[in-house]
Amino acid sequence: MKVIYYDNQFNLNEWFIIGALVIGVLVVVLLPKRFTQQTTIVFITTGVFFGFFADHGLSVLPVSFYDVNDSSHFEVMDFFSHIMYGPYSYLFFYLFHLLNVKPRYTPIYVLAWAFVSLGMEIICKKIGIFHYRHGFNFYYSFVIYLLVLSFWVYFYSLIMKYGNKEL
Repeated sequence: MKVIYYDNQFNLNEWFIIGALVIGVLVVVLLPKRFTQQTTIVFITTGVFFGFFADHGLSVLPVSFYDVNDSSHFEVMDFFSHIMYGPYSYLFFYLFHLLNVKPRYTPIYVLAWAFVSLGMEIICKKIGIFHYRHGFNFYYSFVIYLLVLSFWVYFYSLIMKYGNKEL
């Protein structure tokens, strides 16, 4: 397949990724510790994995619903754009734990984070990080966010129940 180029300069989309990554790392480092180092790494890795999985599941052939960054080909900044999901997921788990979200309020928490995620995606689309193709739009993303964030709540409950225990 022919590579599509959207941009060939280092500009706002790359700076946004770098800025989001730096701010995200600072947030993770500066927040008071709530989890063990092992659990913190798992929560950060969860975001990186899901970001990578979703972006590559939806942006490669035969589907190819969108491209990330400057071209339809995988580039170095694409890798960093996946890494920036790590602090985001950590903040999701951190606030869920800090706020001690009760089960009956979990749907509200997930819905709020889905809207935050959608807002970030809208910004990313406007500055050229995402380029939609083949009819993909924000509605599909919103459903994906609801599913992923709901799974994260379930995953959180498993980690809190079984994590850091000796076998």
